[in-house]
Amino acid sequence: MDVNYAASYRPISSLSFLSEIVEKVVDARLTEHVETHRLLRTFQSAYHPFHSTETAVVGILNDMITAVDSGRIGALMLLDLSAAFDTIDHSVLLDVLYRRFAITGKALAWFDAFLSDRYQTVHFGGTASDDTTLLFGVPQGSVLGPKVFSQYVEDVEDSFRRHNIHHHLFADDMQGHSSSLPKDAAIVTTQLSNCAKDICNWCEARRLQLNAGKTELLWFGTASPLRQLPQQCRTITINNTVIEPSDVVRNLGVWIDANLRRCATTSPVLQVHAFFTCVAGLRRQLGRDVTARLVSALVLSRLDYCNAILVGLPQTTLSSLQRVLHAAARMVLNLRPCDDVTPALLELHWLPIAERIDFKLCLLVHKALVGHAPQYIADVIRPVADLPSRASLTN
Repeated sequence: MDVNYAASYRPISSLSFLSEIVEKVVDARLTEHVETHRLLRTFQSAYHPFHSTETAVVGILNDMITAVDSGRIGALMLLDLSAAFDTIDHSVLLDVLYRRFAITGKALAWFDAFLSDRYQTVHFGGTASDDTTLLFGVPQGSVLGPKVFSQYVEDVEDSFRRHNIHHHLFADDMQGHSSSLPKDAAIVTTQLSNCAKDICNWCEARRLQLNAGKTELLWFGTASPLRQLPQQCRTITINNTVIEPSDVVRNLGVWIDANLRRCATTSPVLQVHAFFTCVAGLRRQLGRDVTARLVSALVLSRLDYCNAILVGLPQTTLSSLQRVLHAAARMVLNLRPCDDVTPALLELHWLPIAERIDFKLCLLVHKALVGHAPQYIADVIRPVADLPSRASLTN
């Protein structure tokens, strides 16, 4: 972050302890109301029970891989909103809560009081500005702020549906993708451009701003059709800004390349290198238990994040992740580089990378079967007994 660049900073609300307790109570009631009446859209994964960035990435990658397997090519459009939480119109938000989420009476009046009469001041170089009344936005750092924002933007799905664009939302992260046969690639470009224009109009009505400069585009498919893609079909236009395609994009923390080889395998390796450097010198002072907890929180969590999308990849592709796991085990047990690491993994009860991936996939399937996964995950699971090619058991 450039400390001299004003856009690097975001306001944080100073909230009292009592205020946060009250917000948690309201949040629990609001979540119960929304879930009981199923008021959130299917493809909104933010602040939604059993939904996460991981389930969103799995759902998106599944759609993209299915399209490629059927001989199609496609384009993924990642939209960016500028300072979205700071520009929410309070009157529009209250109208959405009333009209879409059936919040009325004293409950709606409480939300009105929660949003109004807030002030902001800027401190810089020991000097403070005058207080300014906040007419827009939700409190940053609050419990309810992110939750009500996801409700504020939930009907943007209508814009995606009008243009037949597969889409997914996670708070202010919006993305859509479409695919076609290689010869019809121009149709995809037109669809995405028209959809982006429609979303720009929706943003204006909500006092939000689509940041075309940070919007990303990725064409995906097998290598041969992508090479044949005409140059005039490779770009989309948003607010007179031409969006050039990228070879790799970062989507909810996961790197995805044009051939869907899932560059996520390289991300944890880079992220944990600094951790190993810092902790190696403190290993003796920390002891085994503290080191194990740090490794579990800062290393294993990164190795396991979205690892379900790596299923089926050859061991050679996963070898870099396996080396990170071995290095982590050696650090926890204070082993030498030449020591056999297999007994260490058994002692720590750590599965190898390939088995961790299988475990995550099995866990997702189990959650889908018992109703603890998003509907878009459950919809892609098909029992083997339902396949026509499989003989069913009979009495």
